[in-house]
Amino acid sequence: MLAKVLSGALIGINAYPVEVEVDIAQGLPQFSTVGLPEGAVKESKDRVKSAIKNSGYEFPARRITINLAPADIRKDGAAFDLPMAVGLLTATGALKPAREGRFVFMGELSLDGRIKPVKGALPVAVAAKDWGVTALILPEENAPEGAIVDSLPVYGVRDLGEVVAFLTGEKELAPCRVDALDLFARAAVHVEDFAEVRGQENVKRALEVAAAGGHNLLMVGPPGSGKTMLARRLPTILPPLSFPESLETTKIHSIVGLLPRQDALVAVRPFRSPHHTVSDAGLIGGGTVPRPGEVSLAHNGVLFLDELPEFKKNILEMLRQPLEDGHVTISRAVQSLTYPASFMLVAAMNPCPCGFLGDTKHDCTCTPPMIQRYRSRLSGPLLDRIDLQVEVPRIRHRELADPRDGEPSTEIRGRVGRARQIQRERLAKFSLHANAQMQARHIRRFCPVDEEGQKLLEMVTDRLGLSARTYTRILKVARTIADLVGEEQIKQAHLAEAIQYRSLDRKTR
Repeated sequence: MLAKVLSGALIGINAYPVEVEVDIAQGLPQFSTVGLPEGAVKESKDRVKSAIKNSGYEFPARRITINLAPADIRKDGAAFDLPMAVGLLTATGALKPAREGRFVFMGELSLDGRIKPVKGALPVAVAAKDWGVTALILPEENAPEGAIVDSLPVYGVRDLGEVVAFLTGEKELAPCRVDALDLFARAAVHVEDFAEVRGQENVKRALEVAAAGGHNLLMVGPPGSGKTMLARRLPTILPPLSFPESLETTKIHSIVGLLPRQDALVAVRPFRSPHHTVSDAGLIGGGTVPRPGEVSLAHNGVLFLDELPEFKKNILEMLRQPLEDGHVTISRAVQSLTYPASFMLVAAMNPCPCGFLGDTKHDCTCTPPMIQRYRSRLSGPLLDRIDLQVEVPRIRHRELADPRDGEPSTEIRGRVGRARQIQRERLAKFSLHANAQMQARHIRRFCPVDEEGQKLLEMVTDRLGLSARTYTRILKVARTIADLVGEEQIKQAHLAEAIQYRSLDRKTR
């Protein structure tokens, strides 16, 4: 007998339908899976066999062939366990569906028939509305995730017996309901706040400018000066995620399996902080079965690289494409996948290997060649893509002991939001939303500089030997500083502040 069951799989962050065809024929007992299955899919036969037996059904001692169509795309993961089991029970006649409709099944089977959660339920739920199906049947833990889309009924199931009872009409299940907007509002809460930061007013200002224009930022300072603490609070002053942004970010986290079960929605901007020992596949994405990396997990949020020179140089150079394009492409022999990777890069480093160059309380033990080698780990092209380079000095005791709170994140976020609104209105017809995204043609049009400003730029460019990319970065940062105070024209004071955010250029050129 032949049975067909519909499931779903992923290409990048998007899903496509997979038809699970089950054929049971006369012959010696054999169980084969075709359709380019990867390791976890090949092992499904053992899980499915045990789950069917331990759920009280008879497993056929015949020749079983399961095809996963389309057969020319590789399939991976354990989400095909449930549709395989449903197809087998249907083909043997143990399951005679009485419920009308076409269902999409996803779920990993335990040996005792329980259904475990799987990755990628949200992308499948988003895409399934165009597949002409009636509903989705997902593991109970994944049901809230799939119900966020609110385009199809989503039924959460606990075990294989419950699925059979539902399809035969013996049991009714209530569709999972999720108020996405209410969940979004409840989950959009920050734990950190800039009010907790003591001192470092110049660095807070730099972070405000970076947030207002979506600029990349590098902090240079001795150990213990608060670089990590400041970076972790940057998402609290960024504009809130819109619901479409939240849905796109949630899809990426769903694919990797990092979605919190209790919320099933990423409602605040992500903050990712990989260790400097991260591999290229871990940072950029890839692997035998390609998966999103840290740059994609930070999409619509912040990627923080602490101890930047300690990262492998080839890995840092890989950041250049996503920083410019906002996405990363992973090419393999059989397919090429593109993952979104539009993030703010925030990095931190010590001024020298020992960390105390320029520190008034500690003596630096590094020689000039050691300092040069340390800083040379960062290539010029990478530094050119970082708009703001700011020094983070050691905090004085008087500032640490000050009992007064600093300016809260809500007030800073208000100024950032007003500046972003100006930018959205200015760049709307170009489909851009922040000054950091401007290209050369936009800079010529929207970054007019008066005569005094031109003289300042000419002097600084000739003295420091700035590259053309650095020159445009200064103009974009100056545009953002002008937007923060509501000025249409970029003035000399705005340019002067933007130039002083190039601390490494001043010291190394």
